[in-house]
Amino acid sequence: MSAPSDSQRALREFPKRHDFFVGVDSDGCVFDTMEVKHKECFIPNIVNSYDLAAISKYVREAAEFINLYSHWRGINRFPALAMTLDLLLDRPEIAARRFKPPAIRGVREWIRRETKLSNPTLKAEVERTNDPDLARALAWSEAVNATVGQMVHDVPPFPFVRESLECLAGKADVMVVSATPVEALQREWTENAIVELVSLIAGQEHGGKKEHLALAAVGKYDADKILMIGDAPGDMKAALDNKVLFYPIDPGHEDESWQRFFEEALPKFLNGEFAGAYMDAQIARFEALLPKTPPWKLA
Repeated sequence: MSAPSDSQRALREFPKRHDFFVGVDSDGCVFDTMEVKHKECFIPNIVNSYDLAAISKYVREAAEFINLYSHWRGINRFPALAMTLDLLLDRPEIAARRFKPPAIRGVREWIRRETKLSNPTLKAEVERTNDPDLARALAWSEAVNATVGQMVHDVPPFPFVRESLECLAGKADVMVVSATPVEALQREWTENAIVELVSLIAGQEHGGKKEHLALAAVGKYDADKILMIGDAPGDMKAALDNKVLFYPIDPGHEDESWQRFFEEALPKFLNGEFAGAYMDAQIARFEALLPKTPPWKLA
């Protein structure tokens, strides 16, 4: 487990300037970047880094399900890698090809004991242990970041994001709460000229999203005045584990979700009418979109 860092100090010292706090995820929530990042950056690098060309079709299906279309959408890249490989073990088509996916035991053990699953902590672990599994995972993750940096740019925020953030200005303290590396977040928020509408950008180097909210907001603001906006169950869990409010951006219905937030949910939040039946209805609709069983197991 990592020791508290300077990055987490920024969370603990997050200044309260208003009565309300809003945490907002970035990939797939503010920006329509989830599909391009996973389909064009993460997955090709999994195939390349782990020599999986022989089963690339199944790698793609598994990785897309875990990262985009399932209950685990939006989880940290390292557990997602392990879950993707787990799904491959269950495919009879892969067994028929006598292909055995890598076990990545060192990565799995690191995931179990580490709370800040990021490239810097992984790099330190590689230097400490010389574990080949960890070194390979680091090389893959760095390749992903390089590909994202080359490919993913000029992606604007969803409609009604800017309007919502501008409406919150002067009423709420807003912070980015993300599992993406800070460098990529800073670049995307800056190139779209919305970085000045948030007080802090928290990424994977700051720990998990639950930690982000706990350190920056819980105890500083009334619980019913803290809201997390996200497109993944992990965002919802981070909010509910901290006993604060959650508003979902529904995958596949992002434009509609942000318009609803701007016109309906945001006024309810500021007026103290969000908690209870209204939030429950938003969550029920959201959860119905993200299954736990992959489609090939239902066929």
